[in-house]
Amino acid sequence: MIFRGGDIQRMGLLVFALLASAPSLARAQNTSADAGASTPAVVDGGDESADADQGESEDVEANAAATSGYTPPASAESPLTITGYVDLGFAHATGNGSSFPPNDTRLPADYGEDAFAPAVNSRGDVASTNPNGQFVNHFLPYSMNIGDRPSFLINTVDLDVRYAPTTMPVLLFTRVQALPRFYDNSGDVTPVVVEQAFARVAPFSTQEFALTAGKFDPVFGIEYLENEANLRTGVVPSLIARYTTGQQLGVKAFYRYEFASIWSAISLNVACTNGSSEVPALQTNTISLTGAPDFSARLGYELNLPSMQIKLGASGLLGPRNDQTDATVQQRAIGFDARLFIAGFTLAAEGIDLHQDPGTTDEKLTGTGDGVFASEFDVRGWYLFAGYALPFQAGALHKITIYGRYDRRHAYFEGFADVLEDRYTAGFRVDLWDSLAIKGELVFNQELRGAPNVDNNVQTSSLVYTW
Repeated sequence: MIFRGGDIQRMGLLVFALLASAPSLARAQNTSADAGASTPAVVDGGDESADADQGESEDVEANAAATSGYTPPASAESPLTITGYVDLGFAHATGNGSSFPPNDTRLPADYGEDAFAPAVNSRGDVASTNPNGQFVNHFLPYSMNIGDRPSFLINTVDLDVRYAPTTMPVLLFTRVQALPRFYDNSGDVTPVVVEQAFARVAPFSTQEFALTAGKFDPVFGIEYLENEANLRTGVVPSLIARYTTGQQLGVKAFYRYEFASIWSAISLNVACTNGSSEVPALQTNTISLTGAPDFSARLGYELNLPSMQIKLGASGLLGPRNDQTDATVQQRAIGFDARLFIAGFTLAAEGIDLHQDPGTTDEKLTGTGDGVFASEFDVRGWYLFAGYALPFQAGALHKITIYGRYDRRHAYFEGFADVLEDRYTAGFRVDLWDSLAIKGELVFNQELRGAPNVDNNVQTSSLVYTW
């Protein structure tokens, strides 16, 4: 981490640039509201009571309305709902925008640094992955390709289609996202990604039980609840999000049982999928490369008192690495998570211990390209988040949230030096009306051991309009 005294001033300029565009978006929101359009509320990160219109990003363990079984609605509302959001950004990364120093000649270059550190948006896309001409083995994130140049960004254009027929206990959901990007070798491109596409059945009216098939958010941990920019309190994901927030394709089952007399509940979420919960930049979820599934699960406990909530969870994962074609090359992970909500304060922590066996062939198939070998890999990491939300009833202003997060990650590729790093993140979020969120964030990355000290801090901001 290299800190400069002007970071705070530059952060102010970034946020001002987004604030300047807020009035026009507000007028658009008012126009749609006058026309009778539905405008779902922006959901705070960490509050898993999101409406099912937000897809699988709500925490199913607490979303009883979505999983308690089928009851025909009394209203004649349309079963089809179309919503979405747009995430606009403005970001500036220091150094050259990447984690690769020009004087580090160790190879592969992406084994000696953390290319994921200079993230600029809620998808975890970084400012740059330029390795200065050095060989990489595709332990890489996706990139916005802005380098060290301050830039406006369109991070995500999201379209959600939800269909809940009144004649059966079924929910059909599809989330499609357009991602405008610029690449040196191909110019302007806009990939269209099917982020989610699933059917969910809640067959019992007396039990909180649901079966889901398709592409959905993972069951491992809790950070997936903030995968989408309109749900995330801040801007960038944690240092361990690459291992826990990737969508999965397969089937899953959820069950929750409430102990009303003691204000408590337990839940179990189990999935059988192509690959793990790693992000698609590291392991694909589109197909199974090995022909064998991965299994993951989370066991949760919640204490829901009138003035306080405590949520605890333990997660596990086991199955073949889906960057390999040999099903005997295994990966396994365990995780923990804890959350406390009281009087506007949120405390959250999550950790993971992941091991991946070495590959048996000269191949490594990832979303950013093909590597030439798959090393044995171990990582331990965790984060601690603290935030305070101050509600307002003052016209457009609904809420102001301030927050901070500390991340720590210790990773080791067999035969290479272990890399220990941490990160300090501080920011704010302002919720206006029911559909506009403005966020500003400072990200300070620090290399503690195994990687050279590199100038890879980030000042980033985001304006999210939910419709």
